Formats: sequence, structure tokens, C-alpha cells
Amino acid sequence: MKKSKRNTTMFLLTLFLTFLMIPAGSAGQVLTSYNIFDLQDVSEVAVSPDQQHIAYTVNIPRPFSDTPGTDYRELYVYNVSSGEITPLLTGKSRIFSISWTPGGKVSFRYPGEGSQGLQIFSIDPLGGEPVQLTRFERSVGQYEFSDNETVFFTASSDQDPVKLQLLEKGFNAEVYEEEFSDINLYKYDLQTHESKQVTLGVTVYDFSLSPDGRYAAAAIAEKNLVDYSYMFKRIFLVDLETGEKSLLVDNPGKLGGISWSPDGKRIAFIASSDVNDAVAGSMFIADVPNKQPFEELRNYADGMRASIINARWKDNNTLLFVSEEGVDMVLSEQDVDSPSRRILIQPGDAVFRSFSRTGDLIALSGNTPEHPNELFSFDLKERKFNKLTDHNPWLGEIKSGRQEMIVYDARDGLDIEAVLIYPVDYEPGKAYPLITYIHGGPEAANQNGWVTRYSIWGQVAAARGYFFFMPNYRAGSGRGVDFTMEGFGDLVGKEYDDVLDGIDHLINIGYVDKNRVGIGGGSYGGYFSAWSATRHTERFAASVVFVGISNQISKRNTTDIPWEDYLVHWGFWTHENMEKVWGASPVKYAPGSTTPTLILHGKEDPRVHPSQGLELYRKLKLHGKAPVRLIWYPGEGHGNSRNTNRLDYSVRTMEWFDYYLKDKGPRDEMPDKYIDFEID
Repeated sequence: MKKSKRNTTMFLLTLFLTFLMIPAGSAGQVLTSYNIFDLQDVSEVAVSPDQQHIAYTVNIPRPFSDTPGTDYRELYVYNVSSGEITPLLTGKSRIFSISWTPGGKVSFRYPGEGSQGLQIFSIDPLGGEPVQLTRFERSVGQYEFSDNETVFFTASSDQDPVKLQLLEKGFNAEVYEEEFSDINLYKYDLQTHESKQVTLGVTVYDFSLSPDGRYAAAAIAEKNLVDYSYMFKRIFLVDLETGEKSLLVDNPGKLGGISWSPDGKRIAFIASSDVNDAVAGSMFIADVPNKQPFEELRNYADGMRASIINARWKDNNTLLFVSEEGVDMVLSEQDVDSPSRRILIQPGDAVFRSFSRTGDLIALSGNTPEHPNELFSFDLKERKFNKLTDHNPWLGEIKSGRQEMIVYDARDGLDIEAVLIYPVDYEPGKAYPLITYIHGGPEAANQNGWVTRYSIWGQVAAARGYFFFMPNYRAGSGRGVDFTMEGFGDLVGKEYDDVLDGIDHLINIGYVDKNRVGIGGGSYGGYFSAWSATRHTERFAASVVFVGISNQISKRNTTDIPWEDYLVHWGFWTHENMEKVWGASPVKYAPGSTTPTLILHGKEDPRVHPSQGLELYRKLKLHGKAPVRLIWYPGEGHGNSRNTNRLDYSVRTMEWFDYYLKDKGPRDEMPDKYIDFEID
């Protein structure tokens, strides 16, 4: 961790010099895969108790001159009155979970020198040395201050002593899914450094302290397993002194965030509407204590063409909430007893997912089609929305493709929204090659904001002469429960037809050459890409399958979320309808595939087992009629985290598309297997 003593003038000078030094800033330059690793973006934000400062973190791409690894994350403070920005912790830092102490210091989690894992630190907003607040024997997770002397946090329990003894003797056999450690809630005295365990025998995934500090509303499950974190969290009221817990809301299915009303009489929470709803996109309010069954609580998302994803109380009778609405994000105000909301931040202003608020000041991290996440503020009294930072000034010199929302009709008449980026230097009347990007989930959506990163080609594709198409197909979020449920028990049914109908729309209006259509995506997007390369191979000239599903039968037997898969996607077990599951598996249709397919997979992926990539590769290699290549990423899971692997993915996949969609090489051959990276 590096302390910065630079003043604001020096900070702005550094930004200016950085702007001058980046080659991408040349007039008329387009974005490349390498420029993605120049992008900085604002991550977390937190408004100070006195509303005078906003703390925020910035993701800084790790230079390729460093050892391979993840991005750095620096800490800054914005002065609300003067507009000055003070860098607090910069360099090779990774700052997490920023907040404010009751005394007005910025707090955060950081792996401090000599500490055990991540601990809580604080630093003065004007600068200085960080102070380590906790010295717990294990890494600290979520935390919340109750007063100047006490903080509550979650941490994993001690490892089983029998297991430790076996390890000391050299026996390291793993007992699968039986060796997890519970995540407990702890009370910690900041003066004496003594801790007290509050919960026992369960896992606390999330918690929120009551205003009087007596209770926590906690999202608790029986086991610390991924499937339990998805499907089996319920809301409990925990007495912070005795540890006694009682069920507050027996919510079915997925659960999001929890927020207390200022008077402590109610909680608001985000959850799915029922156990089969794949999206935690509904908002509810429950009394404390609560006597109403979940089914009788009002769902404030009813009737909305939206998914509510984040909510906080403004006062005892008013909620502020963020909703995903098609390709847009919206901030609204809701009186508890009112039938309707008031929109504060309009659709199209920015894309954001959460916010921090003190008094009338709201801070958030938001992006637009022109720039990645920056710091924004919204004044509740004056209703003013302002962009406060610009961490990528060089983007102003980049030549980009036009980006817009489009709407087209699916074959059954339902309107489908999508984000479309035009090729740079687009010429009307000319048909271009197309890259279709499929989002994962499928309970997710593409927003009309910044859509260029290592795993999403966006403006990099536009710079190379492609239309870039991002459809929000059925089964996704942002359109209400009914839209999400269209995919239940019908994988690659209507949801996939929405993709084909969008491609046909672009072909029919003359934008796209039907013989130069590519598709790619990760996870569920990888599944669609594998399905396209096999079941609908005649439609696609190239496919990129990233951590994707190829055999639904074996996938369901190897994933770490089998209950989630059963409850919100299929609705039945494989053995109850084997033919339907097999019929939705790309490997069934792999023989005869004529689509060149690039498969990429993390070797440690617990969600979609790497054997899924191997199955598709082997079937296409043996029985397909087109080139196929499999790329393993050692040490990576369900997506790449190391900078080198991210660059490899971005460059390699674009070369694959260029080779087959722009006739850069013989169709029965492949691009070079090794990449000559343009880095020092």
C-alpha cells in the first residue's frame, strides 16, 4: 500500500501528462484490444456522514510489465464543496468495501502488513497514513460500525482441528462439500481488539444493523455452499447481544439486499417473486417483528416492466430504489403507501447498479456509451445529476461507432430490445459482418452504457468494421417476472429464437451480410454460442464459446449450483425427462457442424465444469466439418481474472472472428495458435 501526498494540482497534472503519453489519444485513433487495458473505472462510492466528501475507488489495470495478476484498486476522495480530488492510497493497492467510520474517517478492507488476510483500516479524508482498526485472526468480510468503539463483521469459522492435524501429517485428501467453514457474525471492540462470536452453526451471507444497534437483519443459510447462497438464504432477526435468531421473513428463492427504515420498525428487501423466479428483482417491505407471510407482502415491482435491484430508505415512509428497465437503469422514489413511483434519474442518463446516500446527497458509479464508470452525484433537493470525474480523458480523442438501443419484433410479436453498435465509418447501404454478443445468466441484461471490456468486444469490434449486436432475449432481467419466466423449462426455446429474430431483422434491413454472421459469449452466452455452432450451424460463420455449456446432462451433474439450475431454469430433474435435457445439448447436434468454433475455458471453473469445453471440442474434432480449437486457462474459474489471460482472450477471439468473417485465411484452416502480443 502506497500513501500519496500529492495535492490536487499535481493529481490533475498527472492526468494531463498521462493523456499526452497514451498513444490511443491520437486524433482519429480507434479502440483496440490493447486499449482496454488502459481503461480506468470507478468502482465503489461512499458519501461521508457530513456530506462534505465522497470516497471512491478506481480500478487500475495491472501493467503487463508487472507479474501477471488482477487489477489494482486505488482510493480517492472528492471534496463536494471545492470539486478537488485527493488521492489517498495509490500504486499497487487493492482496496475493498469502502465506507466511513462514525468519526468521519474513510474505512476499507485491505491486506495490511503483518495482518491475517483482509482487515479493516481507516484513513483521514485529507490524507495521511492509514490506521489498522482490526487485528482479527482471520480475514474480515462484510462490516458495519455500530459506534466509534464497535464494529460488526463476518468471517469464516476456524478450520476443523481434525483436518489441521491430518494436514500436518501430510494427509490432504478433500471431502467434497463437507469441509466448508461457516461464515459467522462477530462483534469486535476497536479499543481492546477483543471479539465475540454472535452466530453459530449457520452462514451469514449479508447483514444490516438496526438503527438502535440491538439487532441485525441477516441473510442466513444452513450451509456455506454456492447453491445455498443462491437459493436458500432467508431473513433472520439476530439479537446482537445474545446471538438469538428468529425467522423474520420466510422468503422463497433468491434474496438481494436488506435495508432498515430509520425508525427501525420495518425492513425493505430485494428478492425473487417466488421460488422459480430466476431474478431477485422485486422489492418488499416487512414489519419488525413480522407477522405477515411472504405471500401477503406487497411486491412493489408488480406491474413494472423492470427489475428492482437495489433499495435504501430515504425516510420512514419513502424508499429510493434502482431498477433495471430494458437497456436502461433508473433511480426512483417510492412512498410506502403510494401506488406509483417518482423517477429521479431518467432512463439514458447513465448506467449504474447501486448508490450511496447521506442526507440529500447521492453518489454513484455510472457509465455511458462514451465512457466507463465515473463518479456521479445527484442532489435530492435540487434534482441535479452531475458527472464529477473523468479518469479516461484520452477517450475523447477516440473514434467510435454509433451506439443505440433498437427494438424489433420476435416471431410471436413480442417486442425485444437490444443494444447495437455501428461500424466505425459506417456507410449506409453497405452490408457488414456481424458479431452477436450473448449475455450470461440468462437472468441478466445488456445496458446501453459502456460495453467494451476484455470479454465484450463492443467498440473494438466496431473499429474493425463489424456491427456489434447485444440482444436482451427472453429469460433475462429488466422486463418483469413474466418476461423472465418465458425461459422456464424451455431452454434454447423462445429465448434463443429472440436472438435469431434479431439477426434476421438486421439482415432484412440491409445492415448485415447473412454469410458473415458470428456469435460469442460466456457462460449462458457460451451455451448459446455452442448451440449456434451445432443446432443452427447453417446460420453462423464463426463461433466463440467461453466457459459455455455443451452437454446439459453432464453439466447438471457437475455444476456447483444444481438446485438453482433445477428450481429457476428447468423445473424438473434430468432423470425425469432425459430426452428433453439431451435435446437442449449442443453436443447432440455437433456431428456435421460447419461453423469454425473457438472454445475457451478456465481449468478451475466450478460453475460450468471445464469438461464441458472438452466435450464440445472432442465431438466437433471427431465429427464436425469445420476447424475447432480449445484454449485452457490454468488457474482461472468462471471467467478470467489475470491480465494476461484477459488480453489473450480479447486478442485471440477477435483474430478468430477476423479470420472467418473477413476472409483473412482459408476457411478449412485456423489462425496461428500462438499470438505475437504487442506489449513490452
